[in-house]
Amino acid sequence: MPYIVTPTAIPDILMLEPKVFGDSRGFFYESFNDQHFAETTGLNIKFVQDNHSRSAKGVLRGLHYQLQQPQGKLVRVVRGAVFDVAVDIRRRSPTFGKWVGCELSEDNHRQFWVPPGFAHGFVVLSDIADFLYKTTDYYAPAHERCIAWNDPDVGIEWPAEMHPQLSVKDLQGKCFKEADVFN
Repeated sequence: MPYIVTPTAIPDILMLEPKVFGDSRGFFYESFNDQHFAETTGLNIKFVQDNHSRSAKGVLRGLHYQLQQPQGKLVRVVRGAVFDVAVDIRRRSPTFGKWVGCELSEDNHRQFWVPPGFAHGFVVLSDIADFLYKTTDYYAPAHERCIAWNDPDVGIEWPAEMHPQLSVKDLQGKCFKEADVFN
């Protein structure tokens, strides 16, 4: 198999670690194969859009989600490092309001599967980070929502000594108690 799949503390969120072939010349790994993804995760997912963002150290993006056209995201970092977070915003879920986070980097090659029904965000730990994500639905700005990155009810433990740089949209993120969530 091209990667090892490990459930996180929220079982619907998966960590994928690819098999990397490397030598003194560099490395190679298969970052995505539809058949292997389905076999190793048990999920039959259709990805419709690939996104690439570049951000400077301290940039925090999130916590984003779409109420309609919810997006599942398979995310990874190809340059630099980020701390990546997903928050369960499915009201009927036993893990509603809980979060999981992990470091994704160009060195560990990890991928994070964040299914629809979760708010997602990350903060850049390196000088620059190139962040790639495959999505299961198209971007729909009219349906996009944002939860405040530092909401005390969610209680994300972001990396210490962080001075986040936020967009205007992210500065206006709602508190978790007032946010629109999935039923």
